[in-house]
Amino acid sequence: MDFLLAFMKSMPSSIAQGLIWGIMSLGVYITYKVLDYADLTVDGSLCTGGAVAAVLIVGGMNPLLALLFAFLAGMLTGLVTGVLHTCFGIPAILSGILTQLALYSINMRIMGKSNVPLSVDQYPLTVSLRYVWPAVAVGVIAVAAVVAILYWFFGTEIGCAIRATGNNQAMARAQGVNTNAMKVLGLVLSNGLVGLSGALYAQYQGSADINMGRGAIVIGLASVIVGEVVFGARFNFAYRLASIAGGSIIYFIVIAFVLQCGMPTQDLKLFSALTVAVFLALPYLRGKYFKKGISKKKGGKADA
Repeated sequence: MDFLLAFMKSMPSSIAQGLIWGIMSLGVYITYKVLDYADLTVDGSLCTGGAVAAVLIVGGMNPLLALLFAFLAGMLTGLVTGVLHTCFGIPAILSGILTQLALYSINMRIMGKSNVPLSVDQYPLTVSLRYVWPAVAVGVIAVAAVVAILYWFFGTEIGCAIRATGNNQAMARAQGVNTNAMKVLGLVLSNGLVGLSGALYAQYQGSADINMGRGAIVIGLASVIVGEVVFGARFNFAYRLASIAGGSIIYFIVIAFVLQCGMPTQDLKLFSALTVAVFLALPYLRGKYFKKGISKKKGGKADA
């Protein structure tokens, strides 16, 4: 009974975190699913967004306006990755790793130290762990706004060109699409959302920390895969975008559950990796064994 009560008490915080990280997961979805680009910049750009927002808020800027600058800073990190890949021919994964590595030093330069505290008593933060339900409300509004904007954007000519680039680069080039420009634009938009998420998360947890983005790509991938497996890829593009945020919420609820079960916190990264591996393997195993079973049954009937 005590276990269930403690788990229920952790639910609002899990939902709030899931919504905030859901914005980051939408950025991962753009590169991983829409653009078909393995971008590892995320682990650095999340911290960049948090660092920029924290420094600006401490300097006296309105927290809402700081979110905009965090978004722009995230976009800049995506631009660097895109230029390394398209202009200098560096492979996709390596270009993200190089940017991520450089961002560690840049983020330290931005903050001037490894941690910048943000107290809700001192600053009018947009979200805070102390006020969980208002944070959930802000998270819902932010996710809904991002989903609506992305749904509109990917319905435009440029958005369709980005989707075409991820679908089939050769065909997109044949139709006159500058695929390199679309890759850069997709990376810019993706990391802008990651930076925005980092800024919200820094406010929520009450500090920007140099290690806050470590493992972010795993959480993003987990949210994308869990959302697709649980909610499916049915209906329209807006539904698929919303399912990513749903997957992020489920992920953090599961994390809260396993922590209440007594899992040591040092094993969380291992659990996250295993979760992603399982959900990545499920569609493959289902297609390999389930369809094979159906074909055998059909073959048996035909032979009979």
